[in-house]
Amino acid sequence: MSIPRLLDHIVIAGPDLAETVEWFRELTGITAAPGGSHPAGTANALVALTVNGQPRPHYLELIGPDPEREGEELPKTFSINRLKKPTLITYAVHPEGIDQVVERARAEGFDPGDVHDLSRRTPDGTELTWRLTQAQAPRNYAVPFLIDWGTTEQPGLTELPAIELLSFERVEVNPAPQQKAVDALGLGDGVAQIRESRGSRFVLSLRTEDGREIEI
Repeated sequence: MSIPRLLDHIVIAGPDLAETVEWFRELTGITAAPGGSHPAGTANALVALTVNGQPRPHYLELIGPDPEREGEELPKTFSINRLKKPTLITYAVHPEGIDQVVERARAEGFDPGDVHDLSRRTPDGTELTWRLTQAQAPRNYAVPFLIDWGTTEQPGLTELPAIELLSFERVEVNPAPQQKAVDALGLGDGVAQIRESRGSRFVLSLRTEDGREIEI
């Protein structure tokens, strides 16, 4: 079992949020809870991730265009405007000292992007705020982005529908370049393990309530 020690959340994006939520329900039996909308024109739904049946500070974010956004243009966040189906895009980790991690990575030759202040409003009107890195295009989604919740608590994970996380890792045809970029963060086992395999993608393994093991 391989789970990044500093895992915050895993991002699954799609061109239509309702369809992505339904896709996940058909696959796992779990209906993601509405999360809220973002100023960038996206909205999300959330599923908590447990490990060995115990709550952990990890969750799945299903994200897509906000149906209440102005205009018909699809947002570019997580390349949503280019997606044809739900896709596991990337993940976030929450290290101590996000600014220092960025400085260290840049000194090692990898730029994770500047740290930005972001927010979203929950269905009950509560505003959540956080800081995260946003790399310049073309973005390397194989490397996690960094998040700092500051004084804001993570979304109420104990109140969300939950599914068991078995493992999360990255596979690469040629692991060396991605391993070098990830190593520049200096987070050790805080990030997803990278191993050699056919194709280049994330591999997420989940266990449903009825004991089925699902791989995304």
